[in-house]
Amino acid sequence: MTRGGLDAAPVIVAGRRTAIGTAGRGFAAHTVDALAAPVLAEVARLVSPSGLHIDDVILGNCMGPGGDVARVAALRAGLGFEVPGVTVDRQCGSGLDAVLQAASRVKAGDAQLVLAGGAESASTAPHRVWPESGERYARAPFAPPGFPDPDMGPAADRLAVVRGITRARQDAWAARSHALATSARDAGLFETEIVAVDGVARDDRPRASLDAATLARFAPAFSSSYEATVTAGNSCGFSDGAAAMAVTTERVARELGLPALRIRAAAVAGGDPALPGLGAAPAARVALARAGLAARDLGFVEITEAFAAQVLAVSDELELDEELISGDGGAIALGHPWGASGAVLLVRLAARMAATDDPRPGLAACSIGGGQGVAIIVEKAE
Repeated sequence: MTRGGLDAAPVIVAGRRTAIGTAGRGFAAHTVDALAAPVLAEVARLVSPSGLHIDDVILGNCMGPGGDVARVAALRAGLGFEVPGVTVDRQCGSGLDAVLQAASRVKAGDAQLVLAGGAESASTAPHRVWPESGERYARAPFAPPGFPDPDMGPAADRLAVVRGITRARQDAWAARSHALATSARDAGLFETEIVAVDGVARDDRPRASLDAATLARFAPAFSSSYEATVTAGNSCGFSDGAAAMAVTTERVARELGLPALRIRAAAVAGGDPALPGLGAAPAARVALARAGLAARDLGFVEITEAFAAQVLAVSDELELDEELISGDGGAIALGHPWGASGAVLLVRLAARMAATDDPRPGLAACSIGGGQGVAIIVEKAE
């Protein structure tokens, strides 16, 4: 293989995920490595006919116990002592960034086969305490003192006000997410991508009963202000889950005979930490420019539905066709396992693209706490 040559063009194959469980339910006793390991083992099995050594395992995680979750999960998956692992933290974009890092290594010729993705266990995330005050805290700072550092919920409320996104529009989007995800789940569309973990193989959060009329009865979740429109109904849930895939070369994908997505372009971007929900937009705009594409050229879009206000703001900013976004439902219905969510987007994107003859490319993008974004554009590889 020529170092950095055409034969090293990175592709994604064998995307798999766990079911996404609501925190405290089906995966309540599963640590983050226990969720990741079965998925890694299945992806490794699918690519094992290549005969290639796994060069590395790269996993995103942002709320775990610390240490190198990827290495622990790789060992637990039985990949062998000789397979290393490294853990990435770009908050809610961690799983997607892990795939981008794997792709960079393959493109440079420094690896031929990397397993990449993300994992999160909200159920077993440890409690953290500041040593001086003894005060417990739920998350690390997104920004230093003197900068805006809102939690994502209040930030979504503010974004809705700034961008004029109404409560009715948010509730309609949430109802759409639940309707699409319930329909897809009940039709068995998720079955081939899900790896069962201790018998759990079904996403448990989608509810067909959550229509717009029902969602309209939810009270604002983060503020009592008359302007507040973000509710538990039009937001994601705290979730457990993992997703992973193999990143390799087109040549290896052809030899394996597996459907593959070629990574056409990617980008990360920074933005206003006061409005973190917009972060996916500048990243997607740069990725589109690098790919020589416009938003109208896309056939498939997956954006993390942390909040309806956030995904709608990004859609408005990019002038996307909303019918293309999360066509089988998104995180509002399925759940948002933070460090895994970006990888879940790619697994879902691959499944949607494989189910049709539509040749147009797809976009996966995440908005990230602290005002960052990450985006990737993929296309079907011949």
